[in-house]
Amino acid sequence: MKKIIPLLLLCISTLFANTFTFTAIPDQDETMLKERFTKLASYLSKELDVKVKFIPVKSYAASISAFRNNQVQLAWFGGLSGVRARTLVENSYAIVQGESDPKFHTYIIANTTTGIKSTESFPKDIKGKTFTFGSKGSTSGRLMPEFYIRENMKKAPTELFSKVGFSGNHSKTISLVQSGAYEVGAVNFKVWDRDLKAGKIDTSKVKVIWKTPAYPDYQFTIRGDVDKTFGEGFARKVQVALIKLDDKEILNALPRKRLIKAKSSDFDPILKVGQQIGLLD
Repeated sequence: MKKIIPLLLLCISTLFANTFTFTAIPDQDETMLKERFTKLASYLSKELDVKVKFIPVKSYAASISAFRNNQVQLAWFGGLSGVRARTLVENSYAIVQGESDPKFHTYIIANTTTGIKSTESFPKDIKGKTFTFGSKGSTSGRLMPEFYIRENMKKAPTELFSKVGFSGNHSKTISLVQSGAYEVGAVNFKVWDRDLKAGKIDTSKVKVIWKTPAYPDYQFTIRGDVDKTFGEGFARKVQVALIKLDDKEILNALPRKRLIKAKSSDFDPILKVGQQIGLLD
């Protein structure tokens, strides 16, 4: 028995050592995230010929910690979380992004009872309203909308609004503004467009009042030591597998039409803005 136990532990250790794991920032409903990324894990398992597992996390910070601690080797990050993760993990780098991610947008949305009209210029009527961001670490739900608020209003959100909140994810932001719990909010344009198409948004209660200029956002970032763990050229194989992905069900769930090559320097504008408003050192 004493000889069997160490052998069993060795087998278990070897099994997990050969599992390629990945996670994603929890920017939407958790059930939806598990569904879409579990399917992606199955696809990658076949393409890479290794066991692939998706590990859900509860927060943006948790996704970065998991990546930093090598609990996951690949992560679907937003622009800001990706920059933070690559700063913490030496030799990690961005490998792919969605076709729309180099030109991403945030929508500023408002409850229709506010009477705020849609405009091409920044909607200064939001002053004094209650406002909710998404997650504190979100690029589209916090970083970029805060940047444009400060740039156009010359005030921090806490000085401009009567109340500032953080919903935790984009779907929740829409729900809170639609219900009137908050009068105005900032949301990922992809989540809004998808939920609108799915009939989940009541436009008699909530509407888009402004769209930000374009900025880079989501991407898959990989650890630089995966070739050492899984074999020479493994990172390249992951990149190729993601770029050739043509399963519409998986892509629609992201939601992206296709994935394209990315590099870390694509997100230098996010680093600059993060430093400007104090969210990055």
